[in-house]
Amino acid sequence: MALDFFAGCAGGAAGVLVGHPFDTVKVRLQVQSVSNPKYRGTIHCFQSIIKQESTLGLYKGIGSPMMGLTFINALVFGVQGNTLRYLGKDTPLNQFLAGAAAGSIQCVICCPMELAKTRMQLQGTGEYKSRSKTYKNSLDCMVKIYRKEGVRGINRGMVTTFLRETPSFGFYFLTYDYLTRYLGCEINDTFIIPKLLFAGGMSGIVSWLSTYPIDVIKSRLQADGIGGVNNYNGIMDCVRKSYKEEGWRVFSRGLTSTLLRAFPVNAATFATVTLFLMYMRGENDISECDAGPAIQQPTSM
Repeated sequence: MALDFFAGCAGGAAGVLVGHPFDTVKVRLQVQSVSNPKYRGTIHCFQSIIKQESTLGLYKGIGSPMMGLTFINALVFGVQGNTLRYLGKDTPLNQFLAGAAAGSIQCVICCPMELAKTRMQLQGTGEYKSRSKTYKNSLDCMVKIYRKEGVRGINRGMVTTFLRETPSFGFYFLTYDYLTRYLGCEINDTFIIPKLLFAGGMSGIVSWLSTYPIDVIKSRLQADGIGGVNNYNGIMDCVRKSYKEEGWRVFSRGLTSTLLRAFPVNAATFATVTLFLMYMRGENDISECDAGPAIQQPTSM
């Protein structure tokens, strides 16, 4: 169990390193003003950040997801696995319910973590070196938000995070379970790793597509208040104002960078977890290497 846990953490860290630049672009596109947009699209956003803020600008706010990684993985591993065992049978419905349970529980850590990440990603937009930094790092960001707004402030966006994560994790585990069965992932299969990578990458894409409009609202609510100005009074107010100003397209803003991120992030996670377990357990014990409990249950094989 400990080995699986550390393998999942290593895989998650690899996923964060690969996917964070895409996440930065996604957040910038989601929250930019429609009346005075800074970026024309995904590629232009990438180019602008690198030109104006250097490559490091793409990694703003990475400390927050890295800090929360271990705790989130611990919750996801434990809740998803125990829920599936409690439900008894490994059925598609139970896979969805177990994943949904894991997604809902980890919101407690995920929401504050993403709040700090979002604030850090938007800090110093368009500046090579921020002249005046409100936050030194992700931890300093969370501390200052807590001191200024209390528990409610640090949990800004909690409801939208819950609405996003619960079904998203359900679809993630359900899709992965279906694909691994459909592709016939067998332990001795020569192509097991490419199959697992494909299954994981596609699962990530499906999970994002299932709840992406909610993610747009979450990002806007968590970015609201920067500069001391609050534009939204709540979830529905944010939905109404966003739709009124930009139409239905607002709910897909940043989707391209998100989908570009989803596949390689999950691919990196799968590859790292699988290779970690293969190396630690040895080639003779490859039958136990199921690509990691963070990503799927052994029964999916």
